[in-house]
Amino acid sequence: MSNWLVIVRDAFRTRLWPIPTIAVVLALLLGLVVPEVDSSIDDDLSGRVSNWLFGGDADAARALLGVIASSMITVTALTFSLTVVTLQLASSQFSPRLLRTFARDRFVQVTLALFLATFTYALTVLRAVRGDGGGGDLVPQIAVSLAFVLTIASVVGLVLFLAHLTEQIRVETMLRNVHRDAVGTMRTVLADRDSASRDRKSVPAPPSNASVLLVPDDGFLTWVDQDGLVAVAEDEDVVVRLNVHPGSFMVEGTPLGSAWSSGAGPLSAETSEQIGDRVARCIRVGFERTSTQDVGYGLRQLTDVANKALSPAINDPTTAIHALGRISAFLCALSDRALGDEVLRDEDGRARVVLHRPDFASYVDLGLSQPRRYGAADPQVLTRIYQVLLDLSHRVSTEQRSVVLSELGRTRQTVDAQRFDPTERAGLDALGVRIEENLRAPTRQGATG
Repeated sequence: MSNWLVIVRDAFRTRLWPIPTIAVVLALLLGLVVPEVDSSIDDDLSGRVSNWLFGGDADAARALLGVIASSMITVTALTFSLTVVTLQLASSQFSPRLLRTFARDRFVQVTLALFLATFTYALTVLRAVRGDGGGGDLVPQIAVSLAFVLTIASVVGLVLFLAHLTEQIRVETMLRNVHRDAVGTMRTVLADRDSASRDRKSVPAPPSNASVLLVPDDGFLTWVDQDGLVAVAEDEDVVVRLNVHPGSFMVEGTPLGSAWSSGAGPLSAETSEQIGDRVARCIRVGFERTSTQDVGYGLRQLTDVANKALSPAINDPTTAIHALGRISAFLCALSDRALGDEVLRDEDGRARVVLHRPDFASYVDLGLSQPRRYGAADPQVLTRIYQVLLDLSHRVSTEQRSVVLSELGRTRQTVDAQRFDPTERAGLDALGVRIEENLRAPTRQGATG
């Protein structure tokens, strides 16, 4: 998919304005067209049909459309205010990185679009009403009736919006939405572990004479055009390696990766510059992380919710425990995916591009390290962390068991540093023993490396 298509799709998904803007334009066109159609067929309408349409004079039509326009702009302002309050609550109570999740809520976008479209349509139709109440009035019955229908739909939409907003500000709903988006990104970006053939094990290493590729701009790496990189490598007969992955913050002028010839000789300075320019066009740098290709972004959001809940200002360990449950589900699903550096090959099977990907240990550390540190004094939080490791011990492959065992050792050190009573310590120790027993057990079918 080309860069501009990715940008457009991401804008539609994560910003409030595209869908309402389109709705306003369509409502404007509808408000111009329907009165013209209305004037051409009003005389041909049967009495039965006319009984269902607006039957007032010009003054009544103006009054109705004026009330609709004024009330809808008021309702829109109320809806926008409630949305802003919800965003502020989510930012302060849970994590500022949840704002993109709220902004991409399609229900909110459609509701705002309906309100603004109704306002725009009523205002546009109002200009088509002519007359002073006498016999020469021009009242577009169909157009005014459609404005009335849109208003009723907006009222229903307002009720549904309030119900939806009440559900969305619940932490369980937010955690579910973040987890669902994170799993969706993971399934899109990462292949199944069983399908990761030799490409994950035979990663070409750059030679000493490899040319360094530089970061074109400051910001987060949000998207990589894999097909474009392969095309560049084929055209120049080189191997390209990116040392950063989507979600990484990059500084202009620092190493982005490297490129080296498929043969033995070094690349010329002109060729290296040309490759660097083409590679720069195959990546997108943004001011914030997105979930387009960033597998760890959803995990970062879940971890942030846990961290925020464990802060002294919030002091809500129950929310942290719920977040750790979602973290456990994500890490278990992630253990079934091919992790580590990925090799992209051309049609002849030759390695052309090496993409850096975090390994399983990096994701586990991201999900558990900070909650373990900030929740070290709470035995219930540590119990939940042990439960995450217990869940993983049932799912990981043979190669991944060392990661769980290492995390278990770090968690035990945290427990040993606390002054828990014997009952609490015994419960935690029992969970640790169960994790070790699972990791020593024979490999289960479906969890092989």
